[in-house]
Order: sequence, then C-alpha cells, then structure tokens
Amino acid sequence: MAPLRKRRRAPTNPIEAANRKPDDQFIKDHLRPSPDWTLWTHPASGKPYALSLKSAPALAQHELQACFDLVERTSGADYRASRDGWRPLAKLKEMRSPELRYIVVKEAPAPDGGDDDDDDDDGEKANVEEGRICGFTSLMPTFEEGEAVVYCYEIHLVEELRGTGMGRGLMDHLVRVAESIPGVEKVMLTCFVANAGARAFYERLGFERDAISPPERTLRSGTVFVPDYLIMSRRVVRGPARTETMGKRDAA
Repeated sequence: MAPLRKRRRAPTNPIEAANRKPDDQFIKDHLRPSPDWTLWTHPASGKPYALSLKSAPALAQHELQACFDLVERTSGADYRASRDGWRPLAKLKEMRSPELRYIVVKEAPAPDGGDDDDDDDDGEKANVEEGRICGFTSLMPTFEEGEAVVYCYEIHLVEELRGTGMGRGLMDHLVRVAESIPGVEKVMLTCFVANAGARAFYERLGFERDAISPPERTLRSGTVFVPDYLIMSRRVVRGPARTETMGKRDAA
C-alpha cells in the first residue's frame, strides 16, 4: 500500500485563495494590467520608471531595505512624534509579512540606453532590476473586524515623484485588486493625523474616516485624547457605477 500523501487544504474563502497565489497568477487575476503597466514616464522630466509586483518573501534583502529606508525618510518624523514612537525592528517584521504584496517603482534605463554603461545584451533587464527604488505601495487582502478588505499598508514616494500622478496610479492598482476579489467591499488604510497632506490626498481619491477609526475621547481629568492616527476606507464600486464614480473623481 502506498504511503498516504498529505493533501493541501483547499482555500475556504476568496481572501485565502488570493493570498495563496504566486505573484504571476496574482497579477493576472487581480491586477489585470494593460500590457504596458510596468512602464511609466515622468510627465515633466520624461524619465522612465519600471513597476513590478512582488510578494514580501520574493523581495531581495536590498529591495526590502530600500523600501524600509523610504518609510523612515518620508514618515519617520510622524512615527517618532507618535505615542508608539519609531520601532524599526517591529516595522521590518511587519514589512516581511508573507501575505504582503509590494508594487515597487524603480528607475529604468532610457529607451535609447541613456546612461547605461552595460553593453551586455541583458543590460536593460539588469538595470530595471537594479535601478534605485523610488516608491512603493504594499497591500494585503485580509479581514478587518470580520469584513473582507484590501488593506494598504504603505505608500511612499521620493520627492521627484510626488504630484506626478504616480501616487494615484499606485492606488488605482490597489483598488483594482480589491474590485477583483469576490466579497471585498472596502479598501482600507491608516494615516497619521499629523500628515494633513496625505489625508487630503486620500480624501481626493474618495477615502473617508472609517467607523472603526479610534475616536477622540475626554479623559476623567478633562484632557481630550486625540489618537495619532485615523483609519480611512473607500467602498469598492463594481460594474457601470465604477466608471461613473471614477469619472467624478478624475474631474475633481
């Protein structure tokens, strides 16, 4: 009699099924990109950038470190000013969560080769892989208070990419993932209260304070406790209503 083989348990819900997929299948099923989604050109400078999606375990150590450094550079002051402070080891552990997916933005070689000194036939591919990380967003299909959501853990850009449409583009990819997973009704994120610019950006994209966001409260001493952060969410809109909604936001 042949030895019994342990069968892998089938996913019991769409969230689990999405999280089990390898990156290439996740891109195909949930990102549903156009053929040129990996290429983006800066509207002012004409400089090219390359986008890619990778799960946290697939990130090289130097890529993870570059993303971590970008978090500290762009949000470190807000973390340090918060009650919990800046805890780099805890942040790195969170960023390594196996179910996180990263959409990474890197410098890419110019179409004509630009400043590329590598004459190897694979030079362009190597440069795309090794280009400086200039931004990223990380996301996870998960459950929040029993509700299926796609949570945006991070979105960070270097100064040269802010105000270019890249941030909106990354969030559009994230929303597309949410729309593609059955049962997901929200995209959620956490924003520091002190970061008024980020909050305004999210509000322009249709995000609002979520019901589970911690409220201000008055302590027995009479002091008003104001949380360091708020939780924001945006309802997923599918079908014809999505086109109408996106048109209104683009016009805003």
